[in-house]
Amino acid sequence: MTAGTAPSTAYHDVPYTRGGAVDRADVGALVQSAVDGDAAAWKALVEGLSPLVWSVVRAHRLSDADAHEVYQTVWFRFAQHLGRIREPQKAGAWLASTARHESLKVLKSLRRLTPTDDAQLLDRVSEDRTPEQSVIDSEDAAAQTERIRRLWQEFEELGERCRQLLRILMATPPPSYQEVSAALGIAVGSIGPLRQRCLRRLRARLEGAL
Repeated sequence: MTAGTAPSTAYHDVPYTRGGAVDRADVGALVQSAVDGDAAAWKALVEGLSPLVWSVVRAHRLSDADAHEVYQTVWFRFAQHLGRIREPQKAGAWLASTARHESLKVLKSLRRLTPTDDAQLLDRVSEDRTPEQSVIDSEDAAAQTERIRRLWQEFEELGERCRQLLRILMATPPPSYQEVSAALGIAVGSIGPLRQRCLRRLRARLEGAL
C-alpha cells in the first residue's frame, strides 16, 4: 500500500505471501494506525498476518486459484471492516475466522457444482506446490529427503482435523490459540489436548513405518 492509499483499496496490492512476522502485542496499535491511514502499519499487518491467513486457507486444501481468491477476499473484507473491528488486538482471530468462513463457502460451492461421493475428490490435494514439497525438494541429502518424505506421507494419513490443526500451528509466527480457535471453530481449551493426540498419532505412525 502506498502512502495515502485508503485501506479499502489496498488489497489489490497485497502480495500472495507465506512469510513475515509481527509481534502479536503490536497488532492492536497497528490496526489503529492503519485506520488513520498509516501505510507502514497496513503493510506490517499484511506481511505479519499473511502466514496465518495462508495457513488457514491451506488447511482447507483449496486449489491454487481458489486459495488465491479466498486470500484476496479475506484481506478485502478486513480492509472493509478495519475501522469497525471492536477488538483490534484480536485482528488475527478475525482474519482466521474470516479465512475459515470463506474457505468453507468455496468448498460448499464446489460440492454443489460437482456432486460426488468420492472423498478424495472433495479432499483433493492442492494443485500448486505445497510448503512441505518445497522443503523435500530442497534437501540435498538422500537420507534426509527420505525422512522428510515419510513424515509428510504419514502426515497425510492423519484425520482431517489433525491435518488442519497441525498445518495452522506450523504458521510463522505461531498463531495464538484464540486465532486457532477462530480458524477451526473449536474451543481454546481443546486445542492443546488435540494437538498432543495428533502428534502422538503421527509419532506412532512414523515409528510403525520404520
